[in-house]
Amino acid sequence: MATIADHPLRYALVNELHARPFPSLEVPCHAVYMAIKEPVDAANRDRARDRAHLLALLDRHASAHPQPDATHFSGPIGRHDLKWESHTEFVTYSAFGPGLSKRPFDPDEADVFPEDWLAAAPGKRICSVLIRVEEMPEDDEAVMEKLEDWFVPESLAVSRVVDGAAIVAGDFRIDPAGHMRFAVFVRPGTGARRVGRIVQRLCEVETYRSMSMLGLMRSRQLTARLNGLDPQLMALVSALDTSERSPEAALHELLTISAELESLAVQFSFRFGATSAYEAIVNQRIEVMREARIQGRQTFGEFMMRRYDPAMRTVKSAEARLKSMAERAQRAAELLRTRVDVERSAQNQKLLESMDKRADLQLRLQRTVEGLSTVAISYYAVNLAAYALEPLAHRVHLSHGALMALLTPLVLLAVWLMVRRIRNHFD
Repeated sequence: MATIADHPLRYALVNELHARPFPSLEVPCHAVYMAIKEPVDAANRDRARDRAHLLALLDRHASAHPQPDATHFSGPIGRHDLKWESHTEFVTYSAFGPGLSKRPFDPDEADVFPEDWLAAAPGKRICSVLIRVEEMPEDDEAVMEKLEDWFVPESLAVSRVVDGAAIVAGDFRIDPAGHMRFAVFVRPGTGARRVGRIVQRLCEVETYRSMSMLGLMRSRQLTARLNGLDPQLMALVSALDTSERSPEAALHELLTISAELESLAVQFSFRFGATSAYEAIVNQRIEVMREARIQGRQTFGEFMMRRYDPAMRTVKSAEARLKSMAERAQRAAELLRTRVDVERSAQNQKLLESMDKRADLQLRLQRTVEGLSTVAISYYAVNLAAYALEPLAHRVHLSHGALMALLTPLVLLAVWLMVRRIRNHFD
């Protein structure tokens, strides 16, 4: 085969398909998961600080460092296996350890991430999860007894997932230690990688649920501002067909509202887009778990439908309302501009009519002046001609008065023709 140069990104694109592999977990085990996010403008954060924070943790355990530009890393830290990932708005830390504590969801399990190290994090904790993975009892009743003891029954979501390979459960509540808790009961004989995929899916569901809920908080801020702008916009639109206020003043106010709506759209567009993407990931992660109901309990999908979907619909409603108001303001501005243009056209028409009248009057005045000029020029021309021709008039015995009478019509005609020729030349 003839050699051909590879595209510079060929290997990077293929390697991206195999990036961020799922962990391989042997039962029993536990997982500690955490997502850290900058409170403001997280997408444009200094990622060098994220890397420095990761290296500080690795150096405590004399662990190897990732590549300089790496966006994910896996390696041991003590008796735990660490998985680090850098995302658009946040970074995640997962620590997987063998065995289980005697006390279910013991907060001491989270000590794998030291308090002083967490305090130095370049961001705030947006998600913190403890996951307990143990073998599945033969009787579902034994599972339910444990779950009712560990979780709040009214919020408990539990289901059999991945064709019965495991039972997952959680109540989506934060415990006194600041962690959300999930339990995974694995059927004997289930592969370690499948267990790792189940645990990873639970972490992703909680992470992207938390991130998407940020859109709900922002949409409430937006709704409060839109509630203030909506009456102003309605009043301006309702007054479009009245003459109570000048169109120019109304247009200025409308453009001010339009500018603020556009500013809000710019401020909230990223968050709304991110929320939509995160919501899709949450629903996809739940879907791939292939849930089956246990003893009539609500599944993760049903929990999200009842508690999570209304929040996402609120975000979409706020986004649609902002878009609708911006479009209404734009249409109203176009109508006002049309009204202003029509009124200005009418004013221009009146101005042109006035200018026509002035031009007509000026023309009449010019013609009058031309007539007077013709008489004045003729008067002087007749006198000059009379002085010049008077010696000849004496020879033919013509009196001065007769000479003047004879010259006057001839000079008048000549001067009139001259003035008309000049005017025609300049016209």
